[in-house]
Amino acid sequence: MTRRRYPAAALAALLLVAAAPAAQGRPLDDVLPPIGQEIELTGDAPDTPLQIRDSAESVHFTGGLRVKVEADPDDPLTSRRLQVSGMRFTGNLADGGGDGRARQGGTITIEQNDVDVDAKSLLKLTQKFPPRYEQIMVLNFTMTIDQPDRAEPLVLTTKDPAKLIGQLTQFPPSGDIYQLQNPVDLVLPDNPDDTVATLQQFPVKVGGL
Repeated sequence: MTRRRYPAAALAALLLVAAAPAAQGRPLDDVLPPIGQEIELTGDAPDTPLQIRDSAESVHFTGGLRVKVEADPDDPLTSRRLQVSGMRFTGNLADGGGDGRARQGGTITIEQNDVDVDAKSLLKLTQKFPPRYEQIMVLNFTMTIDQPDRAEPLVLTTKDPAKLIGQLTQFPPSGDIYQLQNPVDLVLPDNPDDTVATLQQFPVKVGGL
């Protein structure tokens, strides 16, 4: 009896075909984080363009936040809601000012400005094999601009929630870049019709601890 021989490339292709159904049939619990899990995320956003009145600034923000995984009643099989807490980023303003006027630098602090009771942030499984995700973080925050030449810090709040989106191949992310869906206008809490600053982009590299 003659033993049939297969070329190495053909044998590898046969093995991949045989393995694919098993991988595609993995339970979704294996590719979505378990409900109740809490995850610390770090963020690094260099060269972030920020417009403050007539002054164009470039700020390097660092910080992080926490998310708690919750069930998504609207799509329990391929989605999870994420409750955001503890969001905080800080950055420094350069001396001189983007408008050319003399100015001592200062600090900028971004902090979550309310408790995320009704979680709207999502982690969606967009492809089962290989796994791909879309993470959408819906964020309301306060921006505090503290400059030595100001008597008091300037405290602003988001006019509308920011949406920070990442396209991922794993979760928690590992150095993936997230981007704002749209620029974020910041206003005085008692005068929401006056846009004082605009976070034009927020290209933040996000990783899990």
